[in-house]
Amino acid sequence: MDIILITGMSGSGKSVALHALEDAGYYCVDNLPPELLISFVKLEEQHQESRLAIAIDVRSATSLHLMPEQLNTLREMGMTVKSVFLDATTDTLMRRYSESRRKHPLSGESKPQSDKALTETIQFERELLSNLRERAHVIDTSLLRSSQLQTYVKTLVSAPTAQLTLVFESFGFKRGVPNDADYVFDVRMLPNPHYESDLRPLTGRDAPVQAYLRQSADVERMQKNIEDFLQQWIPAIQKDHRSYVTVAIGCTGGQHRSVYLVEMLTEQFKGRWLTLKRHRELDAL
Repeated sequence: MDIILITGMSGSGKSVALHALEDAGYYCVDNLPPELLISFVKLEEQHQESRLAIAIDVRSATSLHLMPEQLNTLREMGMTVKSVFLDATTDTLMRRYSESRRKHPLSGESKPQSDKALTETIQFERELLSNLRERAHVIDTSLLRSSQLQTYVKTLVSAPTAQLTLVFESFGFKRGVPNDADYVFDVRMLPNPHYESDLRPLTGRDAPVQAYLRQSADVERMQKNIEDFLQQWIPAIQKDHRSYVTVAIGCTGGQHRSVYLVEMLTEQFKGRWLTLKRHRELDAL
């Protein structure tokens, strides 16, 4: 059985992710208490369900501590389990609560929370979910549209099961550093195609931009430095039983240099590890 566990911060987009998985053919269940996880999976196995997507969040706060053991048990039963944690910045979550006028699930008061109280509640939620976050692939939804999140989730779960999945992500520093990055490389010091009028409207996926960047010794050296770093340390990360590593590469706008390097690095590493790529700013267009 193929099981996707969706966890994350309240307001981070878990409902959107579940809808994406439902469209992909998964049988989806929201807010399943952790203590019922094993018995529920066994029941669905009897019903010959082959793909399950289960959302568990802070509404089950009193039993979240059971999750690590439950996930180990499922894997011992021969199940394929992928964990996805949806996150967002505190400012983003506060804005979403303000726009939707919803109460945070950990808020016990009937009246709306003050900004200070909501901030403290969100921080408390982060502490409760920290153990689940460490064991999952994290997706930062702060700057993602619903359609982007759906695409990211579908791409992630459709990837073959592997011991380690490398995710390369380009981004623009002017919109902030991705929250889900394990490693961040700043390439803003490299030659910028933005200042070439014929290259400005293109992206790092276009041949003229790639040719321009390929002729730079600095770009070549940066690519080689990142390759060497990952080649040296990924085996050690893999031995630490990590399933996902997200490598974020940022330039000013997330259109040329970072996109080019993500494309090149994906090609370089796909022969050895399962690799996925994202272009945060381009995917939003």
